[in-house]
Amino acid sequence: MDNAFYLPVPDFSDESGTGDADPDFEYFRPTSATVSPWSTDIQHGGPPTGLLMRALERADADPGRRFTRVTVDLIGAVGLDVNRVRAWVARPGRRISMLAAELEVRRPDGTFRVAARASAWLMRADDTADITVQPRPPLHPLPDDLDIRRGVTADPSLGVDWGTEGFIGAVHCAVLPGRTGKTPAVWLRPAVGLVDGEQISDLESLMTVVDVANGVGTRLDSAQWSWMNTDTTVHLSAVPRGRWLGIDAEMAAGRDGFGASFADLYDVDGFIGRSAQTALLDRR
Repeated sequence: MDNAFYLPVPDFSDESGTGDADPDFEYFRPTSATVSPWSTDIQHGGPPTGLLMRALERADADPGRRFTRVTVDLIGAVGLDVNRVRAWVARPGRRISMLAAELEVRRPDGTFRVAARASAWLMRADDTADITVQPRPPLHPLPDDLDIRRGVTADPSLGVDWGTEGFIGAVHCAVLPGRTGKTPAVWLRPAVGLVDGEQISDLESLMTVVDVANGVGTRLDSAQWSWMNTDTTVHLSAVPRGRWLGIDAEMAAGRDGFGASFADLYDVDGFIGRSAQTALLDRR
C-alpha cells in the first residue's frame, strides 16, 4: 500500500513537448491508493476532493476566517495520469469570502482537461459558544471503543462489501448502528497521507473521506446497481477537530433514474454538519 494518495511533481515538464509546468498549478501523480471501486481506470471521488480542499486551504491566509460550506463538482472521470490543481479568491471580503479551485487531468496528447471544480464560503470567526445548538446528539460509541478495520470489509450490517482495494483499502473504518436503523453509521479516516511528505489537515481528512457517504448510505445491491455521485456539498456548523469523521447517511433513490445521499457528520466532540450528494442510478 502506498504511503499517500498523491506524489508531488515539483519539476513537472510535459513529456509530449507541448510545454513546461504552468506556475499557477501544483502537479501531482495519483497512487494506487486513489483507485475507485467502480473502475480501476479512475480515481475514487474522495482523494480529488481532499486535494481540492488542500488547495482551498492554502488559498486563504487569514486565520480569522472559517470554512462553512464546500462544494465539489465532478465534471468528468478523474484519471490516473498527472493531476494538477489551482485555487483562487473568487469573491474577496472581510466578513464573508468565496474561494474556488479546479483539478485538471492530463490527456494522452499531453494537454489537460478540467475534471473537478470546487467552491467554498468562508466566514469571519466569532465567539458564539453561548448559543450553541446541535440538532443531533454526539455519535457514540467513539472509534477507539469499536473494531477499527482497514477498508470496508464484509459485514452483515453493511449493504455492500466494498473490499480493501484501492481507495477503500486506504481508509480506516469502524461501524456502529445508524440513527435510522436502515443503514449503519461509520467512523472513517484516511489510513495514508493526502500528499506524500505532508501532514494532512483536519479539513483535508474530512473532505477526503466524506464522499464515502454515498456508498454506506444505501442498501442497493452493487452487483445490480451503480450509484456514482456527481457532486458533494458539505455544510459545516463547527470547525472539525481530529482525523475521524463520523457519517450517518441515507440515500433517497427516486423513481426517475437519480437519487441523493444525505448524511449527518460528526467529529469526536459531536455534530459538525451535513453533506449531500446527487447520484445517477444505473442498472448493471
